[in-house]
Amino acid sequence: MVELPIVESPKERKRKPEWLRVKLPIGKKYKRVRELVDKYNLNTICQSGNCPNMGECWGAGTATFMILGNTCTRSCSFCAVKTGRPPEYDENEPERVAEAIDLMGVKHAVITSVNRDERKDRGAEIWYQTVVQIKERCPDTTIETLIPDVRATWWALERMISAGQEVVSHNMETVQSLYRKVRPQAKYDRSLEQIKRTKEYGKRTKSGIMVGLGETHDEVFQIMDDLVEHGCDVLTIGQYLQPTKMHIEVAEYVHPDVFAMYKEVGMEKGFDFVESGPLVRSSYHAERHL
Repeated sequence: MVELPIVESPKERKRKPEWLRVKLPIGKKYKRVRELVDKYNLNTICQSGNCPNMGECWGAGTATFMILGNTCTRSCSFCAVKTGRPPEYDENEPERVAEAIDLMGVKHAVITSVNRDERKDRGAEIWYQTVVQIKERCPDTTIETLIPDVRATWWALERMISAGQEVVSHNMETVQSLYRKVRPQAKYDRSLEQIKRTKEYGKRTKSGIMVGLGETHDEVFQIMDDLVEHGCDVLTIGQYLQPTKMHIEVAEYVHPDVFAMYKEVGMEKGFDFVESGPLVRSSYHAERHL
């Protein structure tokens, strides 16, 4: 077992460290992606979620598309996506997403969405049609779908994941003890069950968590064990960053040595791949996870 790195003092934790600095988005590829996103009236989690890697990813010509609108029915305390009752979604959205991905020449596409709890099918049909449209238009493009919690609507889950995508991801987000504080409308065991059912369907499975919310090392090790037990293949671990003053505060800025330790432990526990680092997000370097 690896040794645990020394933890910084509480005073040091609150000061944003050097390793969390990111480059401003620039370059021709960044401009091209921005133009296509605007032209096709698309949503991206890069923008809606205030992702720190937007400059790097868009500069490389990639983006994570967010379907089913940009208003979520959940009110998670960590998330920058706005909360409310979403309007009716655009049934032509799958075609627009597929066309944009084709024009970008994307080799590995990542699709995510807001929660649509008000829909009986949780938005499953639009999910299905989006993947089908991409596959028809870009048959060589591999797809990862980062899907929401379907609230145990298992027939909707099956529809979401049956369209031919190569990877299906569902984020746990945090350790069990923090669920009420961080994900008040979600259930830890229900999300694990969703990952288990996805694996049983035959998909490559993936999940992500944030650290720096007040969890302990042992709690991170426990969620790793739970995920491996429920068939999760790939794990991402990144630093939580407070998007606005209205959101939950950062408890600590986790040192890169701790992220390196989490990666080592995760691989020992049986994951196929662990992406762990301060700026890691769910779709960061997603093409590697195939």
